[in-house]
Amino acid sequence: MADQQAPSAHSTTAHRTTTVENGRFTAAHCTCGWRGPARRARSKARTDATEHEASP
Repeated sequence: MADQQAPSAHSTTAHRTTTVENGRFTAAHCTCGWRGPARRARSKARTDATEHEASP
C-alpha cells in the first residue's frame, strides 16, 4: 500500500470543489479541507466554490 499525503496549504495542486446536499441545505467542500457555509440556494453554494477555487 502506497503512502498518501494530503495536500498542504502551500501545495501547487489545484483546488477541486464539489457541492454536498444535506436536507434543505447545500455546502461547498474542497479537497484542501475547506468547507463553505450551508446555503439554502444551490447557486450560492456553487458561487462559494468558484470563489474558493479562484483564491490562492
